[in-house]
Amino acid sequence: MTPPAGILPHQTDPQVDWRTWIMLGGRGAGKTYAGAWWIHSLAQRDNPTLALVGPALHDVREVMIEGRSGIKSFTEGKARPRWEAGRKRLVWPSGASAYAFSAEDADSLRGPQFHAAWADEYCAWREPERVLSNLRFGLRLGDNPKLVVTTTPRPIPALRRLMAQPGTTFTRGATQDNRENLSPGFLSHLRNLYGGTRLEAQEMQGLIVEADGALFRAEDLARARGARPAKLDRIIVAVDPPATAGGDACGIVVAGRRDGVAYVLADRSQRGLSPNGWARRAMETAVEFGAHHVLAESNQGGEMVRTLLAQTGLETQVRLVHASRGKRARAEPIAALYEQGRVVHCGVFPALEEEMMALGSDGGGKGMGHSPDRADALVWALTGLMLNAPAGPRLRTL
Repeated sequence: MTPPAGILPHQTDPQVDWRTWIMLGGRGAGKTYAGAWWIHSLAQRDNPTLALVGPALHDVREVMIEGRSGIKSFTEGKARPRWEAGRKRLVWPSGASAYAFSAEDADSLRGPQFHAAWADEYCAWREPERVLSNLRFGLRLGDNPKLVVTTTPRPIPALRRLMAQPGTTFTRGATQDNRENLSPGFLSHLRNLYGGTRLEAQEMQGLIVEADGALFRAEDLARARGARPAKLDRIIVAVDPPATAGGDACGIVVAGRRDGVAYVLADRSQRGLSPNGWARRAMETAVEFGAHHVLAESNQGGEMVRTLLAQTGLETQVRLVHASRGKRARAEPIAALYEQGRVVHCGVFPALEEEMMALGSDGGGKGMGHSPDRADALVWALTGLMLNAPAGPRLRTL
């Protein structure tokens, strides 16, 4: 079906091959609208049997089905589906049906089977992984059963593990993105109250924000945003290679330096690349930004990392670095640079900033469901630019 006019990019089905789509969003970012539209679209074809899972049955009916952005909002009159309270299901005139389930009762999902499912506010569930596993065992009808998860993120291991699973993709929307459909004073009032805090990052930007022990603070990252200067003294592309192909991302971060300040220019990290694939991406990034050298961690592959980069035709100098200390120890001096206001983000890098705010809060990245490769690459880049850089010009007697 053709999406409604005004639907936002983060609210539409990602145009990639996926089994689970996670839509992370701030309050009012349009998560319910996205899930409801997806379910409504499926109900128009082949009379599927669907599942709707919310924190409680009340939430399924009042928010997911009958809410202002719920499933019923897309149709009127005789075309509108009817709610059958006795069977806890929504039925379309075509015969398609969507059964309501509460995340408070995981065992209620044992037995039923579905073509697709929508799970709302996953991070608010008491036992998210148990409920979701029961739901997935029921996704066994049709050629390609799919699951959509919509939630305001919280720093829980269950969400991180879900995001790292094969076949999972995600989109992200901030409250600001949906401002045309919100009360005019809503955004300005919340910014006045929570601007630059972790609460804003989580509840309005849709970022996974860690709390205790995290090295990088949301307020420092919010303050770090700014413009790129016209000229930079030095530019580095830092590469953190993945341990295995198709698993973790290859971290590729570009940063430059000017007058004692570091500027983060781009995050080109990507998952699922072969060794030749990530080496070529690093080479293309170095050429695009005119990097003075490429800094690559050699713990995974040693000299093979240099060889792979050379095989792409990379002419930029490659310097290998070896991690002899833990992630937290390497990141601590970089976090201090952010506190001092000596790092500027020349763009919006939500995935990178999420990983940064996770460093230190769970033992250096453990429990995240994936390695913080983006954050590692950033730490290497800023270490090379700001901590290992010469203090000033050197004089030599002739």
